[in-house]
Amino acid sequence: MEKRKIYGNTIKERLLASKRDKMHQFLLADGQIRGVIVHGTKLVNEMRTNHELGILETMMLGYGYLGTLLLSSSLKGEERVVLELSCDGALKGMSVEANTFGEVRGSLKVKNIPVHAPLETYDLSPFIGTGILSVTKFLHDRKQPFSGKVEFTSGSFAYNLAMYSLESEQIPSSYSLSVCFDSEASVTGAGGLLVQAMPGADPGVITGMESIVNELPPIGKEFSESVSAEGFVLQNFAMFDPQFIAERRIVFYCHCSRERFYRFLSCLDRHELSDIAENGPFPVVLTCHNCNTNYKFAQNEITLLL
Repeated sequence: MEKRKIYGNTIKERLLASKRDKMHQFLLADGQIRGVIVHGTKLVNEMRTNHELGILETMMLGYGYLGTLLLSSSLKGEERVVLELSCDGALKGMSVEANTFGEVRGSLKVKNIPVHAPLETYDLSPFIGTGILSVTKFLHDRKQPFSGKVEFTSGSFAYNLAMYSLESEQIPSSYSLSVCFDSEASVTGAGGLLVQAMPGADPGVITGMESIVNELPPIGKEFSESVSAEGFVLQNFAMFDPQFIAERRIVFYCHCSRERFYRFLSCLDRHELSDIAENGPFPVVLTCHNCNTNYKFAQNEITLLL
């Protein structure tokens, strides 16, 4: 994978951005509520640059990245989760994958969403329409992956993730996803929050939690104003005595490589390879759809495969 631009203009800014981009897990109300918060400003900026996305596309894929990372928070070992959305709107859908190491990658089915009139809000529902949201988890103790699906019925990505958790995993959950832009359309803050009721949680605690979640400020906006992930939790959930229990780095990362794509070329039919070697065009360019990295191969490299 090749990152086209590392977020931050100086080494100090890059180090600070890397330090902030993390997933924090915490407990509330003496363990009755499980929480996860993700600070992903650097990650979303680098994803946007690699995929060459506009505002709407950045927001939509950003939601996909942040949401999939939240879904990955319960993974262990070398497990991974794949989120897929297929819809009838102009967006068409997306596919995003995250693993237990905090690495996330993925792409939209449509790179440029057509916009036919000036936008008054960032409401994505007209571009999504209706569809199916599916989540597949590849778990180490299962021979077959676990998969669940829900109908995508609202423009709110967070709402549909909550419906997935409730219907497919029977876990009452609340998701918050936010990507904040400045006046020049640059991403200044991106983050996600997940709170889940543990088995046997007091109904009064759940009701109180719902009231707080409904009044939360946009996480991305808070991050753009230099509020830390831990500070956001401590400030908004103080009455439930937050206890941080774990953290992990998160990063926009794809395991594709030039060598891997060269092996893909070697699997082509010999006649097809021969035609490419003779007629080109050169260089032959293969693109990874997960990170939009281009790999170029010269004529002599194709000939070597023959």
